[in-house]
Amino acid sequence: MAQAAAVAKPPTPPRRRRASATPRRLPYLLIAPAALLMLGFIAYPVLSVFYYSLQDYNPTKPWRNGFAGFGNFTRIFTEDPLFWDTLVFSAKWVFVEVGLQLLFGLALALIVNQTFVGRALGRALVFSPWAVSGVLTSAIWVLLYNSQTGITRYLADMGIGDYGVSWLSDTSTVFPAVVVADLWRGVPFFAILILADLQSVSRDLYEAAEVDGASRFKQFLHITLPHLKDAIILSTLLRAVWEFNNVDLLYTLTGGGPAGETTTLPLYIANTSVDAHDFGYASALTTVAFVILLFCSMVYLRLSKFGGEK
Repeated sequence: MAQAAAVAKPPTPPRRRRASATPRRLPYLLIAPAALLMLGFIAYPVLSVFYYSLQDYNPTKPWRNGFAGFGNFTRIFTEDPLFWDTLVFSAKWVFVEVGLQLLFGLALALIVNQTFVGRALGRALVFSPWAVSGVLTSAIWVLLYNSQTGITRYLADMGIGDYGVSWLSDTSTVFPAVVVADLWRGVPFFAILILADLQSVSRDLYEAAEVDGASRFKQFLHITLPHLKDAIILSTLLRAVWEFNNVDLLYTLTGGGPAGETTTLPLYIANTSVDAHDFGYASALTTVAFVILLFCSMVYLRLSKFGGEK
C-alpha cells in the first residue's frame, strides 16, 4: 500500500527560480560607458560656460580675474550695442536662410521624386553639396568670389560689371553673396529630409484625388503638405539652430565684415573669446544665446503643434 501511494503521488513541480536582475540591467550596463563619455563631453563644457559667465576671466589680464556675479549680463543688456546689432542680424540671417533653403529644398525634393531618365544621377548631384565640409565649402566660395579669378572677372569679360569688384567687400552685395554661398550647402539638407518623407506618401491618395478631379496644386496643398508637416517643422527647427550658430562660413568669407555687416551673435562671441581673450564675457554671451535658442525652440514647437494631427 505504501509503495502504491508513493507511486501514485504526483511529482513535485520544480521550484521557479527568481529572475535575475542582471539581464534587465545588461542593456544599461552596455550603454553606460558611452553615456558617461557623452555626459562628460557635453555636461562639463556647458557647466563650465555657466560658471565662467559669472566670472571676469581674461588670461592676458589675470589681475582683473575674479567673481563678477551678474555684471557680465548687466553689461550685455545695458552697455553693449554690438550685442543688439549682432542679435538682429542673426535673426535676419536665420529667417532668410531657412526660408530660402526650405523653398528650394522642397522644390528639388518634388523634382527628384518624379520618375525620369537619370534620376539617380540627379539625386546624387542634388545631395552632393551636403557631403562637403563647411571649411571646404568656404574655400570653394572664397575662390568663386575672388575679384581677380572668380565670378566677377568672367562677368567683366562679358561686359557685365567692372574688373576688380569684390562682392564680399561691398556692403550692398556682401549679404546676398554669403546667402547664396550658404544656400548651396543648406538646400540639400531640406531636399534629403523632404524626399524621404515624400516617398512614404501612398499613391492611392493621389489616384483618388485625380478621380475626384483635383488639380496638381490641390493635391500638393491637401495631400503633400499635410503629410510633410512634421518633417518640415523638424527640419526648419534644426536648420534654424545650425544657421544661428553658423560661424565657419561667415568667418572664412567675410570675418564679420565689411564694417560688421555680417557679424552674427556666435561670430561676435568667437571674436570676443579668441581675439579679445575675454572668456568671461564671451561665456555670458553664450549663455544668453543658449536661453534665446531654447525659448524660441519651445515657442516654435508649441505654435507649430509638432507631432499633432496632420
